[in-house]
Amino acid sequence: MYKTLVLEKNERIATLTLNRPEAMNSMDETMMKELADCLEMIKVDSSIQVLLIKGEGRAFSAGGDIKAMLNTENPFNIEEAMSYVSRIAMNLYTLPQITIASVHGAAAGLGFSLVLGCDIVIAEENSKLAMNFIGIGLIPDGGGHFFLKERVGISKAKQLMWSGQLLTGKEAKALGLVDEVASDGLGFATATSYAQKLLQSPLAAMMASKEVLHAGQIKELEVILEKESVKQAAMRKTADHQEGIKAFVEKRKPVFKGE
Repeated sequence: MYKTLVLEKNERIATLTLNRPEAMNSMDETMMKELADCLEMIKVDSSIQVLLIKGEGRAFSAGGDIKAMLNTENPFNIEEAMSYVSRIAMNLYTLPQITIASVHGAAAGLGFSLVLGCDIVIAEENSKLAMNFIGIGLIPDGGGHFFLKERVGISKAKQLMWSGQLLTGKEAKALGLVDEVASDGLGFATATSYAQKLLQSPLAAMMASKEVLHAGQIKELEVILEKESVKQAAMRKTADHQEGIKAFVEKRKPVFKGE
């Protein structure tokens, strides 16, 4: 059904796996569209009460696919990509289901936004989490501004976005970005066990509380997603972004000029 995702259901739990292991589950336009569509479908499936999200292979997701951004034969359509990314964030935030992110390896950029959009985040001790858009002269998208602020407040969110700081699972938990830390290699087992415990809880009440808490924030998320789309398109045209991408490919430190 999907080229870049695997969706499995077991009882009232669904597991959504990002499935581009050869690219560390980095998100190209196909994955972005499929993810937006898949979350839309899950939203109306009342047989699912818990959604687990994980990555195949050695990472959760390395974020947006930089190689796709550099492909001149098949140019990356930023406007279209941003519309998918905004749909992912809005669908994720308005899902009635309780969502659990199971993180191992890297969860960076857009991958980290996806993680932070989940209700519960379980990360392995030495997983690597970063809102690292700044390294290529871009801003967080996928609701990254909103989800980061929800977790740690505006001041700390700015520090994390502007520094692009790389955090281990343990460090991220100390900041409140992660809810539970698992031993390396046991992230998904821990997340599955957490989901099974939820099945023995009054999930209808939990889902109702989630809806109440999120209701007042939806308008704000809409505003932020719109701003992210406009600003990201503008950032893609800057000299700093071109330099950031070039430096990434050449594996060197970028020389930014604020332009």
